Amino acid sequence: MVELIPRSVLFGNPERISPRICPDGTRLAWIAPRDGVLNVWVAPIGPGGVEWAAAQAVTEDTDRGVRVFGWARDARHVLYLQDAGGDENWRLYDVDLPTMERRDLTPFEGIHANIIATSKRRPAEVLVGINADNPQLHDVYRLDLSTGSLVKEIANPGYAGWVADEDLVVRCALAPMPDGSFDVLVRDSADAGWRVLLTIPAEDVSSSDVLAFSGDGTSLLMISAADANTGRLTRIDLATGSATVLGSDPVADVAGAMLHPDTNDPQIVMILRDRMSYTVLDPSVEDDLKAVRALHPGDPVFAGRDNDDRTWLIGFTNDTGPIPYYMYDRATRSGSFLFEHQPALASYELAPMEPFSFTARDGMEVHGYVTFPPGLGRSGLPAVLNVHGGPQVRDTWGYDAEAQWLANRGYLCVQVNYRGSTGYGKAFVAAGDREWGGKMHDDLVDAVAFAAAQGWADPARVAIYGGSYGGYAALVGAAFTPDVFCCAVDIVGPSNLKTLLETIPPYWAPAVAQLYRRVGNPETDVEFLWSRSPLSRARDIRIPLLIAQGANDPRVKQAESEQIVAALQEAGIEHEYMLFPDEGHGFAKPANRIKFYTAAERFLARYLGGRFEE
Repeated sequence: MVELIPRSVLFGNPERISPRICPDGTRLAWIAPRDGVLNVWVAPIGPGGVEWAAAQAVTEDTDRGVRVFGWARDARHVLYLQDAGGDENWRLYDVDLPTMERRDLTPFEGIHANIIATSKRRPAEVLVGINADNPQLHDVYRLDLSTGSLVKEIANPGYAGWVADEDLVVRCALAPMPDGSFDVLVRDSADAGWRVLLTIPAEDVSSSDVLAFSGDGTSLLMISAADANTGRLTRIDLATGSATVLGSDPVADVAGAMLHPDTNDPQIVMILRDRMSYTVLDPSVEDDLKAVRALHPGDPVFAGRDNDDRTWLIGFTNDTGPIPYYMYDRATRSGSFLFEHQPALASYELAPMEPFSFTARDGMEVHGYVTFPPGLGRSGLPAVLNVHGGPQVRDTWGYDAEAQWLANRGYLCVQVNYRGSTGYGKAFVAAGDREWGGKMHDDLVDAVAFAAAQGWADPARVAIYGGSYGGYAALVGAAFTPDVFCCAVDIVGPSNLKTLLETIPPYWAPAVAQLYRRVGNPETDVEFLWSRSPLSRARDIRIPLLIAQGANDPRVKQAESEQIVAALQEAGIEHEYMLFPDEGHGFAKPANRIKFYTAAERFLARYLGGRFEE
């Protein structure tokens, strides 16, 4: 029997993560603990590589930690976002490295700030979206890093997003339409009027995205599902509106593209099937990709490059070990190892994540991943169906702390990209429309049946577990299909779809038509939404539940958990409830994560018979 991996290794702070190279190539920044709290660290890069001995923490967070940061293009400032207690009211901060002065760059109460764009052509400026005047809409502000001045440049008339060109002129906007479609508006200059370049139909939105302007500003690079089922990398000529497809796959959406740092021409196209595949469009990087792929058997993730395009940072997705990061030198086509995100994992036996697929009851092909417990064979196993959130995201291959935790404790971990998940084309997403608690749940139940039919899973010992939509799915499993599961774990999951939709964050308003298309309209679909709400059938629950909630969650409010807990109490149904007063939509603080996973591990061991770390 394999050694238990401590929960502190799986769910505590990483040793180091998220390396970012300075635009001038002279320094490396990353996130690592400082007195037990994640902060940004910086070290110089010398002729021999990163000078680790000279590393210093440049942020001073003592609470939730810094998780979102990057370099300003002036190579002088580090930018980072912080909220309070998980409320997702993000403010933008910076550190001026020569002076170590720290500033709150968006000093407004209750706002949600985001970085719209930076550019090497205007290194001392940042375009920032802030919803200070209207909580539903982000206006465009221009931030001068040298002075800290913040000037509103565009008042938002109702747009859902902005795209700037390389001169930091906002020249593209996404205008939501009542039917869930989006008009892509463009303009030729800051003084010109807006015009409709194209419309993204409602059914195409899930497989479409605006990536960037070309370096010369004459075209727009998009992932577009126009005239196809899957999102294809496409160049749109701004003068004529003509589209040229640059990369595509008949089954999977384009997952991203590496762009030239000056021209924004796509160099490598990424397509995520079971694992990531790479297509070279620019011959000048073909040998680089070969050299990068030779560094590690995992799938490379391009994490940044310096302004001269001499040095790349590469991470590798890796299912059976810690995530490694390398610095790659294009001149010598050689890579130097930087660090692993959690090197302690290398001392333990991790389990491979294996792709699988099955045919759902209505004939639709569904994909997912299974992770078997090491040393316990492949038959008759207790299983945990671990349902991803979103739901318009997908599970992917690679290191997954929860999958490794469950496998290490003796469970088969089953992860399913049920209909409504992204990545498999727009028809697969649309198949999940208005199917929360319906066919989306059928796919989960069918996955359990498939795992049992293969002999992998013991059908009498299957738990359903998940967060956000996955938490909702766990509640649905307990209320709608209690004979399939022996217990359920719900993390920040909604219990009443009507109240969920009535309390969304205000800045989701521009995309609310898409949300209603996917789930239902709380004004016109009251009975339908109630029929798909676990709360409506709480009295049918016959299996024990563990429910965990962040008090400050702006997406799935505390009331979503409180009302199902109240119903369980009234009906005398066995349950545990954990409320974290200093958390939001998920658990950021290591102590809270360890507390939750300890409770969840004890809960699963009680009802599935797995292992528990005392």
